[in-house]
Amino acid sequence: MKIYKKLMMLGLFAVSPLTYAASGLVFIHGTGHQTDALSDYWTREFVDSVRQGAASPDNYLVINCDFDQYMWDDAAAGCLAGQLTQFIESKNINDLTLLTHSNGGNVVRWILSNPTWDSRYPKIINATSKVIALAPSSGGTPLADAVTQGNVFETSLGWLLGYGSDAVKQQQVSWMSSYNNSWLYGTSGRPALPSPFEVVVGSDVDSAFWDGDSYCAGYQYQVALETTQNWLDDCSDGFLECQSQSAAGTVWFKDIQRTAGKEPLSHQQSRRACFNLDILIRDHI
Repeated sequence: MKIYKKLMMLGLFAVSPLTYAASGLVFIHGTGHQTDALSDYWTREFVDSVRQGAASPDNYLVINCDFDQYMWDDAAAGCLAGQLTQFIESKNINDLTLLTHSNGGNVVRWILSNPTWDSRYPKIINATSKVIALAPSSGGTPLADAVTQGNVFETSLGWLLGYGSDAVKQQQVSWMSSYNNSWLYGTSGRPALPSPFEVVVGSDVDSAFWDGDSYCAGYQYQVALETTQNWLDDCSDGFLECQSQSAAGTVWFKDIQRTAGKEPLSHQQSRRACFNLDILIRDHI
């Protein structure tokens, strides 16, 4: 009889959902309407390198959504919630790491801060163990203000910001301040996010033509970002000031503290395999 009970318990344990619970890794892009973010935003090199550090390297997902919309829009947070929920349920994920870049961090913070907004959010919040936010635009950027006001940035920064989209309006400094004070968690004086929100800060842009490091992720982007630095403070990645990037969560590290050769990460380079960034993340997740 005792043997029968033991076998029965083992059988129940074998079919328990806990048996099949798994970890997962998700790559979440920034501003833009993505349909192939693996190729067009992150690159296969970066994704394949980072996911090798995951407990289950094959349990990964690259998000494709319309982040030209406001963060709460169905095409933005709604799309992200749908893809995350399908991933969680199909893989039985209970240990989810979210890797975000730029405005993707705001969309994730929206979900983590507003559990009653959408019936799918609680499941995502419960499964999320950690968010690694690469250059998040948590405090907005003066460049979004400039583009929205219709000055010369609009033409030169279209590739970086989009063209007058709602997501660009959202990332104006005063607008992000309002959202941070009313709708979003994680900034100073506000409730903490339900999961750690660890930030990597990019602090400078190198674009010297004789410096091989300036060519990682595309030399033309380095030149453009070094130009836009003229309208930002002394610590920026060419798109975001360091203060904005570190406004929410906790700073995991500032680029030069850990990157190979103490190289800075521009806003373009902070989503690519530049200066061992992929390995640093791989070893951390």
